[in-house]
Amino acid sequence: MVFLQDKRAAGYHVNQRCIGCCICSAIAPENFRSNHEDGMDYVHKQPDDPAEERLCTEAMDICPVNAIDKHT
Repeated sequence: MVFLQDKRAAGYHVNQRCIGCCICSAIAPENFRSNHEDGMDYVHKQPDDPAEERLCTEAMDICPVNAIDKHT
């Protein structure tokens, strides 16, 4: 049996469920940004330290539509 590997890079990703509420960019402004033209937030940069990692995890947990994924 062959399993296809997920081609996405490790780290946090905002998926298509995003409604552009800006909660993630308010919680972790160093890591998430808002694109008002597209109506979605996006990952600006992956966390560099434990404090940023905690904020990204908090943003993922609080997201009202579960639009933030973390790939390992």
